[in-house]
Amino acid sequence: MTTSSKPVAIVTGGSQGIGEAITERLVQDGAAVCILDIDIERAEATAARLVDGGGTAIFRKADITDFAAVDRAIADTETTLGPIDLLVNNAGFTDAGDIETIALDSWHREIDVNLHGPYHCIRAVLPGMIDRRAGVIVNIASVNGMRYFGNPAYSAAKAGIINLTQSTASEFGKYGIRCNAVLPGSVRTNNTSWEIRIRKDPDVFNKLARWYPMGRVAEPEDIAKAVSFLASEDASYITGAMLPVDGGLMAGMNVMIDEFILESKD
Repeated sequence: MTTSSKPVAIVTGGSQGIGEAITERLVQDGAAVCILDIDIERAEATAARLVDGGGTAIFRKADITDFAAVDRAIADTETTLGPIDLLVNNAGFTDAGDIETIALDSWHREIDVNLHGPYHCIRAVLPGMIDRRAGVIVNIASVNGMRYFGNPAYSAAKAGIINLTQSTASEFGKYGIRCNAVLPGSVRTNNTSWEIRIRKDPDVFNKLARWYPMGRVAEPEDIAKAVSFLASEDASYITGAMLPVDGGLMAGMNVMIDEFILESKD
């Protein structure tokens, strides 16, 4: 058996985009990280690069919609690295679409990956965390879970994640387990949905930036910093919290104010 003396973290979908930034940050923070992913090539490459840089990182393949596969992967991670101290539920996707026209299988798949998958991972790590009376769970939700910004299936699932975060925090706080959520707005990544949008409009991120009070969309590292904080001892009395990392998007719509409300006063 090989175990690590470092805190052990699992990051789902940790091989690219936001997940890769989270994995890199946690390794920098001194954690031993398991990337739980279905993209074998990307995940192995990410883990190898982090190991080459002096970190501790491994990859385990699992489809998070399959609880048995998740349970096996987490058990194997504990055998290899040690007990799980931190779970970051990052994996997710969207096919966009609208309520009327989205294919039923697409709707079900989005709910399955974005809501059922994180539940499977939480359920798999809870027994060990309860036994040790300690553990941290950070869910990557979205501002879409609080307001409607399109993508109804994704938005419904992320709203579910917000409630799942609260229920997990409430039920398991007595065991020393904390559960919080990070709510990103638009993030500059190379995932499929953004690639499709960029092909249609290469200026899409600049157009989005005008809606954000801080004048830009987020970088993956912005989300990773928030996860790092919530995972740390500095957040030891924070649980059940929803942390928007959205450049002020949820605080107010300046574009609407400038273009409609203030103009109407002229």
